[in-house]
Amino acid sequence: MKTHPAVVLLFFFVIGYGSSENSTTSRGCGLDIFPRYVYLCDLDAIWGIVVEAVAGAGVLTTLLLMLILLVRLPFITEKEKKSPLGIHFLFLLGTLGLFGLAFAFIIQEDEAICSTRRFLWGVLFSLCFSCLLAQAWRIRKLVRHGKSPSGCYLVGMVICLMLVQVIIATEWIILTVVREKKMACSYEPMDFVMVLIYVMVLIVVTFGLSLFTLCGKFQKWKKNGICLIITTFLSVLIWVAWMTMYLYGNNELKKKDQWNDPTLAIALIASGWVFLIFHAIIEVHCTILPAPQENTTNYFDTSQPRMRETPFEEDIQLPRSYMENKAFSMDEHNAGKWDRSLLFDITKTV
Repeated sequence: MKTHPAVVLLFFFVIGYGSSENSTTSRGCGLDIFPRYVYLCDLDAIWGIVVEAVAGAGVLTTLLLMLILLVRLPFITEKEKKSPLGIHFLFLLGTLGLFGLAFAFIIQEDEAICSTRRFLWGVLFSLCFSCLLAQAWRIRKLVRHGKSPSGCYLVGMVICLMLVQVIIATEWIILTVVREKKMACSYEPMDFVMVLIYVMVLIVVTFGLSLFTLCGKFQKWKKNGICLIITTFLSVLIWVAWMTMYLYGNNELKKKDQWNDPTLAIALIASGWVFLIFHAIIEVHCTILPAPQENTTNYFDTSQPRMRETPFEEDIQLPRSYMENKAFSMDEHNAGKWDRSLLFDITKTV
């Protein structure tokens, strides 16, 4: 009986220790997780887990598309399908980077994370929209003339367009962090958006050029143009939505500190999935699709011209004996007809 107070005291001590430990950790996370990675597993802030899952699915899908292109690369022989393979890989690489950058907005910020966010956001989007712009120019050529520009020319065009944003982002970081000695995380939302003006110009030019992909005589490439128009139009909507929330909406709702990172992370994964569904998957499918055989006749295609109607004897080579018998019978018929006419004349004379 004397041991009961000691057991009860030990029991309450364990409960109190466990409650104190749980009070310092988030629900759903372990005891040994670093505070900066809390949003990856915090059930009270579910947005981080959702963004993490959707971004992870996007990473796997993008890697699968890149693997499919690599496997099918030796079997692609058509020039029109082989020339854009370089920009397809660059586009998938940029989309993969967008999904990966979303994790940087789930992790709590520090100097390295903030520098990565500021530099890669514009660079990755400029890569993706430069590929879309090159694709729009390529499809316009195919629709009007039936010929595609060379693959090296398209890749060089994409790299040159992307390097402009690389220079802009590098100068912004050097001016604010290195020269003015400011912290990498101390920047205003308006400054973040102003650096992306070049990317916005790429979006507008791509959307305008994609509208001209519907004008031409080669009809089979217009489907790719329609998918490109849908991709750029949805991208415009996403950019208008996230900039409105990032610049004005979060301040009006007094959720600036809590919602800025989720807003940018959601914009990244939304853009990535739009790129995959409406452009990348369709282009990969069209690229690996085998070309139709030219000698194969489609009897169900009503657009093909009908066979000319000719006499049976002209199309089928009849046996020689049959032709000789037919000629002999025709001679007999003509001879008999001549005899009857001669007999009729003699009778009439008499």
